[in-house]
Amino acid sequence: MTHTAADTVTDLFIIGGGINGCGIARDATGRGLSVTLAEMNDLASATSSSSTKLFHGGLRYLEYFEFRLVREALIEREVLLSAMPHISWPMRFVLPYHKDMRFESETPTSKLLSLFMPWMKGRRPAWLIRLGLFMYDNLGGRKILPGTSTVDLRAAPEGKPLEDRFEKAYEYSDCWIEDSRLVVLNARDAAARGAEILTRTKVKSAHPEDGLWHIETVNAETGETRAHKARMLVNAGGPWVGDIIQTKVRVNSREGVRLVRGSHIVTKRLYDHDKCYFFQGTDGRIIFSIPYETDFTLIGTTDAEHDDPSVKPVCTPEERRYLIDFANHYFRKDLTDEDVVWTYSGVRPLYDDGASSATAATRDYTLKVDTSTGAPMLNIFGGKITTYRRLAESALEKIGTQLKVTKGAWTAGVPLPGGDFPVTGVADQIGALKAKYPFLTEFWAKRLVRAYGTEAKKVLGDAKAAADLGQDFGATMTEAEVTWLMDHEFARTAEDVVWRRNKLGLRLDRAQIEALNTWMTQNRRDASAAAE
Repeated sequence: MTHTAADTVTDLFIIGGGINGCGIARDATGRGLSVTLAEMNDLASATSSSSTKLFHGGLRYLEYFEFRLVREALIEREVLLSAMPHISWPMRFVLPYHKDMRFESETPTSKLLSLFMPWMKGRRPAWLIRLGLFMYDNLGGRKILPGTSTVDLRAAPEGKPLEDRFEKAYEYSDCWIEDSRLVVLNARDAAARGAEILTRTKVKSAHPEDGLWHIETVNAETGETRAHKARMLVNAGGPWVGDIIQTKVRVNSREGVRLVRGSHIVTKRLYDHDKCYFFQGTDGRIIFSIPYETDFTLIGTTDAEHDDPSVKPVCTPEERRYLIDFANHYFRKDLTDEDVVWTYSGVRPLYDDGASSATAATRDYTLKVDTSTGAPMLNIFGGKITTYRRLAESALEKIGTQLKVTKGAWTAGVPLPGGDFPVTGVADQIGALKAKYPFLTEFWAKRLVRAYGTEAKKVLGDAKAAADLGQDFGATMTEAEVTWLMDHEFARTAEDVVWRRNKLGLRLDRAQIEALNTWMTQNRRDASAAAE
């Protein structure tokens, strides 16, 4: 084990390589601050790769009167969409209506209706849903996304997969986002602007001394320890934010985090159209059914308490059954366990506001500066992927109370790597890529554009035929692409590639993934060379 002493002082040392940590790193470096970020595993290896993959305002949060959060998220959808049209795109959501829809009993809206309209007995009336959708259409000042419409399910193709009892639906807009790619592209942009991004690097300890933070890290692959000095510490540890406060920094704090597990199932494709469903249950909860990776359907999510961040979240048999049963209340053809091809689960680190249930806990973010030790630390609680950029701006406002930040907010609408083309330009990008590389299939070209945007040509280089791209790992993934991911996107293992840089793990068998991992182990360079 070698030890490297700190010889420079950075402005910010960020713990956590999820969306909040990487978003703050990008914003801060763009304002001229020096930044080091340490992530103990791969980027987006926890919560930020296990979301429902949506940039959305949070329609159901209106029932909790979280108007500020919903408005901010609705505005952000279009800001983000214009900056990353390769990894984010508009989607239409179909909300079937029936008279048995119920509120979650603890929502403020439910309590008000029970008080003034007790005969409703917790039901969501159609007029209330339409009012909520009217607010959803207008709170954020839409410019790109179309508004709400009504669908006759008896005649429309969206009604074919559903049971006959559903005759009417409302259709509204939200956006898809490739969550783990969003994190990686923020990290890449931060690195390009001067940030040091350290993956597989765990913070062993952090203590204040003479107004500076002294941080010790250890590289999980090499065992090398390093000492760092920073003017301010940012705790963006997600599910581990509380653990970092208590065991790494050892600061007494009254602020807490509530860990809520959200599980999803992925099935074979359940219907032909490209729209999503917003299903409401008799228990007051909601789930989404979303077209996924061309040939699959994503269904989720659950809300369950998760006590220990060190316990890897998995979709339990009970959660799996819950999601299947929930979907079967809507779909004409019943799902079975055999239809499920993959499950995943993530832990949402929500700010502990004392809510009575996991479902009712706020999804808003809370930022707290602690100066009690003599060196400033910013702790990040909660948040949702849709508002990550605004969270980063708010974090920089807090950081500006402790450090000199001379430049203002800048990230709105600034493209992420590969996103420098119009929102409506994806088809043109695919066409241009196929024209330059005639050997590409439609699936292959679309996948590359959806992953890399305008940088897809850099991935393919001067190739004239598929054979020029080197070893074929299966499912259109080649040596050239994997080399790009290792050199530019911090990928170190096959798992990083097939479950976070893409989702080709759904199409590759175990032997193919093991062969990819062996090749990467034999060919990977020092981690410090990544993103150059």
